[in-house]
Amino acid sequence: MLISMTGYGRTKCELRNVVYAIEIKSLNSKQLDFSVKVPVFLREKEMEMRSWLGSELLRGKIEIGIYQEIREGATGFSINKPVVKEYIRHLKEIARDLDMTESDRLIQTAMRLPDTMLSEKDLLQEDDWTKVKESIQAALDELHSFRKQEGKALEKDIRLRVNNILQRLSEVTPFEEDRSAAIRKRILTALEELGQDQSTDPGRMEQEMIFYLEKMDITEEKVRLKNHCNFFLETIGAEASAGKKLGFISQEMGREINTLGSKASEVNIQRLVVEMKDELEKIKEQVLNVL
Repeated sequence: MLISMTGYGRTKCELRNVVYAIEIKSLNSKQLDFSVKVPVFLREKEMEMRSWLGSELLRGKIEIGIYQEIREGATGFSINKPVVKEYIRHLKEIARDLDMTESDRLIQTAMRLPDTMLSEKDLLQEDDWTKVKESIQAALDELHSFRKQEGKALEKDIRLRVNNILQRLSEVTPFEEDRSAAIRKRILTALEELGQDQSTDPGRMEQEMIFYLEKMDITEEKVRLKNHCNFFLETIGAEASAGKKLGFISQEMGREINTLGSKASEVNIQRLVVEMKDELEKIKEQVLNVL
């Protein structure tokens, strides 16, 4: 079963009458890429969070944010007046420089800036970290569930498109006999136009014809493409974190489709090749989201 790199999880944690919203987002990325936004008192645990979440999520652009939500009637917090005053002073200077009218809304703007609130207990206690970890795990579980759900949708779409390629490949066979006959006829016609009498050495002529037709033969490409498609489907069923591997297999599928297209000089086969390429491009786009 495939797992998507896209996911989202959210939960809340209460510490000393203060509620913290914990959000974890995950998007597709070739490597593990972290963005961590946490309150000051949790900064000492940032590396531990990175290591823990990295081992859980493996790959993707990961954003974890822990945001303070002060409840009505909460105690233990006060406004950091010196910081707020300094913010307002700077905002007034900027307003004067830009010939803007000062507004009472300056204080609202200042209060949204960092460190405007003071905590009476701003040191992390071990019990606090235990509660935060439990809440992070809950958000992580929600994100895992989201990833699996998205993975099912990806798998369904990718399987459909791989089978579409196999179907187009099977439709190539009926056109191959007509293609060989057309190539043979085209060579003989060209020789006649050049005034060559192929009957003078029919054995040599037949050898040259066989050699040319073998060079234009697409049997090996068809066999390899079919094998790559089957391997692709087997990998989907066997491995959850198969994004990179599926990317490599899709590249091999592309090589065989391109070679088949360059060799085939029959209009119906060319049309099928174009349709296979279209399906493969959509597969590659989807595989970028697979863990």
